[in-house]
Amino acid sequence: MKAAVYEGPRTVTVKDVPDARIEHPADILVKITTTNICGSDLHMYEGRTSFETGRTLGHENLGQVIEVGDAVSKVEVGDWVVLPFNIACGFCKQCEQGLTSYCLTMQPEPDMAGAAYGFAEMGPYQGGQAELLRVPYGDFNALRLGEDAAERQLDYVMLADIFPTGYHATEMAGVKPGDQTVVYGAGPVGLMAAYAAILKGAGRVWVADHQPDRLRIAEDIGAIAINTADENPADVVKEATLGLGADNGCECVGYQAHDPQGEEDAALTMNGLIDTVRFTGGIGVVGVFLPEDPGGAEAQGELQAKGKVPLDFGMLWFKGQRIGTGQAPVKRYNRALRDLIAGGKAAPGFLVSHELGLAEAPSAYEHFDNRDDGWTKVVLHPDGGSGSRGSAHSAHLTMAELRQEARAQGIEGRSHMNKRQLQQALGQ
Repeated sequence: MKAAVYEGPRTVTVKDVPDARIEHPADILVKITTTNICGSDLHMYEGRTSFETGRTLGHENLGQVIEVGDAVSKVEVGDWVVLPFNIACGFCKQCEQGLTSYCLTMQPEPDMAGAAYGFAEMGPYQGGQAELLRVPYGDFNALRLGEDAAERQLDYVMLADIFPTGYHATEMAGVKPGDQTVVYGAGPVGLMAAYAAILKGAGRVWVADHQPDRLRIAEDIGAIAINTADENPADVVKEATLGLGADNGCECVGYQAHDPQGEEDAALTMNGLIDTVRFTGGIGVVGVFLPEDPGGAEAQGELQAKGKVPLDFGMLWFKGQRIGTGQAPVKRYNRALRDLIAGGKAAPGFLVSHELGLAEAPSAYEHFDNRDDGWTKVVLHPDGGSGSRGSAHSAHLTMAELRQEARAQGIEGRSHMNKRQLQQALGQ
């Protein structure tokens, strides 16, 4: 089968690898039709993790079941499924508490917890940027989708990671209806956190970043954009809240946070949130921070290379703020979020800017890693298909271009439409 394989820093190749197969009676085998490139894939792509060469990337995966093991009783051949990036057993102490992102069974290292597809330090499992994917404990890990799955893949694939992860950030931050919420980072996860806060009924949501194309999307979904190249988010938010600050905030950047000039500072967004969020406010941290950063010494310093971030703990303590951290337990949220999509209340596929074939993965990684304008979320289709229906006229248009056309025609709700819905609204 074909797969996108990590060959070293900033080198991905698409080549033949051994076919994924059933290895355990509880496994299922999925033909991958839609798989995303995630911002956390870039940490590995850039050589900033211990990810091994020769492994297949990809932990945001959706497809159709083509084979099931003898012990599988719920999932059937032909089912459309989306797969949480967490690989979990369902029966260990952590899983029983709903903490599937810290499963003890699927992580082979006894002093570690948590497993994932194609991810550094999270077990030996291959990723899903490939034609086939083996899914352990398929009855537990696969979320079955409805009749609209094939047509709405761009929405449903977001359930593998970034939609639940953004939602998890708002849960840890304690976002409630009417809250004033600030999100640091307008990448895919930050935009999903802002979207989740808006779905929860937050009164105002600010999104801080220095990438203009991503800030435009934040504005499209109803958030207030703060360009950190021009303004200090803490000043903006405090001015709007009588000097008090936001009720809560979400960190959606991680250890490679950097200023508009490209200078890395792992503490940049965390200390910004401590300043921006009010006394006793909550902060949810889903941006990736690691105990070891192979490139950290050169980019930041020896302490940062060991995961030691100079946090403004004195101010955090003084303000009585609460911090929640860690990877999202996707299964805690994905069923409810799936039903929001199915019911027309959520359409997270609005984020997709590019749909490409698997063979285009190397250039897609390069563009996404460069933060090239308009490359906000890349979806790969190993089956050569599409995640949405659209005419030949509009198939080549990016999400930004489609939104621009919709804006010019005065189409309402464009910010919450996925690519297929925009194309339909435009009559294309």
